[in-house]
Amino acid sequence: LFNVQIFFFTSTSNQIKTCALPIQTFGVEAPCKTVEDLTSGIVMAQALQKIDVVYFNDSWISRVKPEVGDNWRLKISNLKKVLKGILDYNQEILGQHINDFTLPDVNLIGEHSDAAELGRMLQLILGCAVNCEQKQEYIQTIMMMEESVQHVVMTAIQELMSKETPVMGGNDSYVDLDRQLKKTAEELNDALSTKEEIAQRCRELDMQVAALQEEKSSLLAENQILMERLNQSDSIEDINSPAGRRHLQLQTQLEQLQEETFRLEASKDDYRIRCEELEKELLDVKSQNEELASLADEAQSLKDEMDVLRHSSDKVSKLEGTVEHYKKKLEDMGLLRRQNKLMEEKNTVLMQSTVSLEEELRKANATKGQLETYKRQVVELQNRLSEESKKADKMEFEYKRVKEKVDSLQKEKDRMRTERDSLKETIEELHCVQAQEGQLTSGLFPMVSNDGSDSLAAEITTPEIREHLIRLQHENKMLKLAQEGSDNEKIALLQSLLEDANRRKNELETENRLINQRLMEEQSQVEELQKNLQEQGSKADDVSNDMVVLEKLRELNNELLKKNAFIDEMEPKYNSSSQRVEELEEALKKKDEDMKQMEERYKKYLEKAKSVIRTLDPKQNQGSGPEVQALKNQLQEKDRMLHSLEKEMDKTKSQRDYEEKLIVSAWYNMGMSLQKKAAEDRLANTGSGQSFLARQRQATSTRRSYPGTPFPFISNGHSCFPAFCLLIFCLFFFLLDQIHEIEMPGKAVQNLRLSIFYPDRCDARLLPF
Repeated sequence: LFNVQIFFFTSTSNQIKTCALPIQTFGVEAPCKTVEDLTSGIVMAQALQKIDVVYFNDSWISRVKPEVGDNWRLKISNLKKVLKGILDYNQEILGQHINDFTLPDVNLIGEHSDAAELGRMLQLILGCAVNCEQKQEYIQTIMMMEESVQHVVMTAIQELMSKETPVMGGNDSYVDLDRQLKKTAEELNDALSTKEEIAQRCRELDMQVAALQEEKSSLLAENQILMERLNQSDSIEDINSPAGRRHLQLQTQLEQLQEETFRLEASKDDYRIRCEELEKELLDVKSQNEELASLADEAQSLKDEMDVLRHSSDKVSKLEGTVEHYKKKLEDMGLLRRQNKLMEEKNTVLMQSTVSLEEELRKANATKGQLETYKRQVVELQNRLSEESKKADKMEFEYKRVKEKVDSLQKEKDRMRTERDSLKETIEELHCVQAQEGQLTSGLFPMVSNDGSDSLAAEITTPEIREHLIRLQHENKMLKLAQEGSDNEKIALLQSLLEDANRRKNELETENRLINQRLMEEQSQVEELQKNLQEQGSKADDVSNDMVVLEKLRELNNELLKKNAFIDEMEPKYNSSSQRVEELEEALKKKDEDMKQMEERYKKYLEKAKSVIRTLDPKQNQGSGPEVQALKNQLQEKDRMLHSLEKEMDKTKSQRDYEEKLIVSAWYNMGMSLQKKAAEDRLANTGSGQSFLARQRQATSTRRSYPGTPFPFISNGHSCFPAFCLLIFCLFFFLLDQIHEIEMPGKAVQNLRLSIFYPDRCDARLLPF
């Protein structure tokens, strides 16, 4: 065991008093000889562990770092942990909270070894010691110390106790005990002060006795000297002699001193008796203090029991409420059983519906797979159709070119035949006249034979090309018929989803085809013009025609650039529509997944409801009021109304979808028919038996004869009708959306639909425009 010197600093009349307290009971292993040893926090932690081993256990003390050295940051960390442990111990174990007490500054203690802050820290440790379970041992140790140390310790304890308040508010008995405890503490302080005064008086008397004893010894020595002198001198019995007088004085003085010593010893005995009485009173006060402390502990335990009983009473009230609630539930059990029967019937109906829905779902999944295969087949067929259409366009263009060549060769053949006949006649006339002319005619015959062979080759090749064209047209028709015949039903299912995208795609493809045709025609025209220019040479009429043709080529190139720009503009719209179709398919998949999840949740909820119904009390309460039956009837009527409204909504939705599909298909068919009609008119206007230059002259004359045409793209021989149809189509859909948003009566909406599909059957007065 080590003697721990703990310094307390208390303020009394603005003066700091310092005193040392040796605590013999703490078995502290760390050195604690100087203030620097205390600032590390290790000694304080070990002292707290000795105060309460259960709370300040090894796991808590292991957080305090033992080897800190001169590192003030580690000291501050240890001191913070010790301070937090002291405050938590006061609040959790002792049930006290320190309010107005100035807490020590651990930064000043660890960094500067501040004595005042260290005193506050040790004062808190002293408060833990005098309030713990072994407080009697520590109080006994304090009482065995010196009066000055006891006074300082009691002052520190009083200061700390005046700042402490209980954590939870107590009752009147606890307040009385606290008041009695303070009163006993004041009486203890008074007894200590009186004890200190008596001890001071005893010390003064001891000092007086010591002085008198010294004086007595000096007088005895002097008496011995005088006796020796007396023996040497005259007899002291003679009173008249100076020695006799001196002897008499000394004898009287000795008697006085003896009386005074007797008196002092008597007062000393009185004071000793008084001190013993005060010590007895102090022991009585200590016993009373212990009794009051035990009463305070009993009051605290009674208070805890009261809290437990109050909590149990709250639980009893809650349990009574739950009992009442369960009684009400038991009263409602009959209704719940009847509802259970109804729910079981509904459950059977719903299970049948779920089984049918699962079958439909399986069918839908099967049809989904078929739908995907059909989609792939449709895409492949569309690709093949586009390739075949391109091939057909190319073959048609080749057919036109070959036909034009055949016509030109036929005309050349007729001309050559006429020339041959004329030459034969001249040869027959001149055959007999001149041999030179015969040689010339013999030189011309190979040329004629060569021309004849060319015409024969042309006649031979023309039927082959025609046969190939006929075969291609037949294959194209067969493919179209096969596609339309085999996939009509499947395409009807797919057309509702891919209608918009196909419409845009077909429009762009038709425009692309027309542009390709125009491009090929222009290329062929350019090639023929170059050939004609090389063959014919430079003539005035041909120069004017060439200028017209060049102007035509420039216009066609400008139109081609415009069409390319229009195609570039339409491509992102087509991509956005395809993305929209993909998004709709994904949304459909998500909705299917949500439906599956909802079915699973419904099954789970149904199982939970069954389990709850099974766990209910099997006893049935007979009798149900008419109000419950009326409510059930109302619920059934509402269910029937909801079912009928859902059916009507589904019908109107399907009717609306069907009408929109009809509108789209009607507009698409109308656009295709008008486009086909415009193409046929354009082909009919071009003369079949005319040459290329004649057709160009006719086109320029028609363009000059109609300078004020509102649609110049039609006068140039090229139709932009798909773009115009697309514009009208977009306006129509915008109008249709606005019609759906307008709040009109049902008769007006029906009349508007009749005006769209059957204009002769609508009433113009009910139209909104």
